[in-house]
Amino acid sequence: QVQLVESGGGLVQPGGSLGLSCAASGRTFGTSAAAWFRQAPGNEREFVAAITWSIGRTDYADSVQGRFTISRDNANNTVYLQMNSLKPEDTATYYCATSSRRYLILSHLDAYDAWGQGTQVTVSS
Repeated sequence: QVQLVESGGGLVQPGGSLGLSCAASGRTFGTSAAAWFRQAPGNEREFVAAITWSIGRTDYADSVQGRFTISRDNANNTVYLQMNSLKPEDTATYYCATSSRRYLILSHLDAYDAWGQGTQVTVSS
């Protein structure tokens, strides 16, 4: 099994920046991709960004394209999400996820089989 621990959430003003980290441990050798999803109160969990573990191909939700950057450190089994130009609508609990599937659609929630506990991001003045 893979264990994921997110960190870096907090309160930031609109237009500000915040970086999230997700450290993976356990049976990480089969990881094919990692992603960030988010969920605001009353809303469904939605895709934010994903990255393939081997070649680093990325995918982003339209709502964060150009503002957020996902990256990974294979040696340390860590995935990052750098969030810039934050908006109040970015407020949510952010979840890290990894997949062990060989073939997957990066933006699909059900492609991922390990999840972190979530970290809160609040964008407010």
